[in-house]
Amino acid sequence: MAIKETHGHRQKFVEEIDYDEIEKLEIVGKGSFGVVYRGRWRNNYVAVKHIDTEAERKAFTVEVRQLSRVNHPNIVKLYGACTSNPVCLVMEFAEGGSLYNVLHCKPEPQYNLGHAVSWTLQCAEGVAYLHNMKPKPLIHRDLKPPNLLLVNEGKTLKICDFGTACDKKTYMTNNKGSAAWMAPEVFEGSNYTEKCDIYSWGIILWQVLTRLKPFNEIGGSAYGIMWAVHKGTRPPLFEHCPRPFQDLITECWDQNANVRPSIDHVVQVMRILIQFCSGHDQPLIYPNYCYTISSEFEDDSTSEDSCPEISDSYIESLRSHKGINGMLTNDSLNSNPNLSLPLNVDVENKFDQYEDLKILTMPGFDKVGAYQTVDSTDKEDESNSQGQSPLDDTNNVKGVSGTNPELDNLYLMLDQQLHPIPPDNTCPQSVQIFEEHKQLAQEYLKVQTERAYLSRHMEQLAERLSREEILCDEEVDEDDEEIKKLKNEKENLTQLSQNLKKQLEMIRVKNSNHSDENEPSS
Repeated sequence: MAIKETHGHRQKFVEEIDYDEIEKLEIVGKGSFGVVYRGRWRNNYVAVKHIDTEAERKAFTVEVRQLSRVNHPNIVKLYGACTSNPVCLVMEFAEGGSLYNVLHCKPEPQYNLGHAVSWTLQCAEGVAYLHNMKPKPLIHRDLKPPNLLLVNEGKTLKICDFGTACDKKTYMTNNKGSAAWMAPEVFEGSNYTEKCDIYSWGIILWQVLTRLKPFNEIGGSAYGIMWAVHKGTRPPLFEHCPRPFQDLITECWDQNANVRPSIDHVVQVMRILIQFCSGHDQPLIYPNYCYTISSEFEDDSTSEDSCPEISDSYIESLRSHKGINGMLTNDSLNSNPNLSLPLNVDVENKFDQYEDLKILTMPGFDKVGAYQTVDSTDKEDESNSQGQSPLDDTNNVKGVSGTNPELDNLYLMLDQQLHPIPPDNTCPQSVQIFEEHKQLAQEYLKVQTERAYLSRHMEQLAERLSREEILCDEEVDEDDEEIKKLKNEKENLTQLSQNLKKQLEMIRVKNSNHSDENEPSS
């Protein structure tokens, strides 16, 4: 056993691996600090991460120390390390490649909404494990799809690349990470906490639902992305996005870190939402090509550039500019024709083959639009004042008969057994039954989505009521204590009054006797 790290009085050990036992098979890419090989060690396929330079040893030490502390099904497993030349880490190999490759590399694998929700839930559960570790919680600081690996036919997600992870003590101030997923407080040079991981997770959720690269329309260097994020720009939310997803995304990437939810709350919400999303247990259908880590950034070096050290002058320029928590404008959307197209999740262009798919065009997520967070509260208050739920928008689901063709596939989000049977187009009655079935299925989906939202709202109200009851009980206890104190004070004052009266009576008697003695006898 080797690579001993001391945490307080406890010591962690990682197995020392003989490099000669490793059979190197092929290079699969480059990680945060070196070349990565696929290899075989003790009948296991492993990822061997080599250290190329002396400058990379610091990241190597960090990853060894952090991975030696963790044991979770959604975090990559560390088998051991080679500490003599060559220096390397030996980790489990993810045959499914990175989530980034699944989302953006050509040809694209097919996946459904169930996969998207399951992946982000598993990521949140892994982050929750890190944030709740004892005695020293961990903050990953570089959450992004290239650092999320898939195994088990694409059904299981694992977090990797801990070269930037740090112990959660109080605040951290160095700016490691990648621009498109980096929270504004990180690159602004401000103090930041574990909420920076929440921001990154919110961007990832948007990315898997839209299958778009965040801030891809912003050209130039990573500084352009950082400046846009600092001003409050966020990736454009898509129209007809179910309210629970919309709320969660905007809460997680809020400009104010204190407004972002905890990772435990994120996990709680996602566990509710996944109940309404089927298909996550189905294996991915991978095209016949090899996933590599190195291919992740070949076609886009802007959004995924690792940030260089940020100059003091740039940080000061950010601090001097007061940002807002806004979104991309319609002008920026129109300037990029790719953002105006339907957002395909299963990457299937043959629309007439939808009966063989769980989801064809990610119903409800197939129209990009600008979203301003400042309007959401007003809209919600308006709907509530009319006695309606925030989700009670008939225009979002009842546009079946040609009013909004993009919503015709909304029913495909339901389980397969609830899908209407394709009609015989030569029979008007068959077409009519099909349309009625579609509308009923869409109404059902609307009710189920609203139910999830209301369940969450009910839990929030129950939590608030519980807090108020506790405060009320505390106030009652304080009042009882005050009453008891006043009663004791009253008794003491009453006793004092009686004692003073007795003393006064004794003084009067004494004075009376003294007067009698001084009177002359007749």
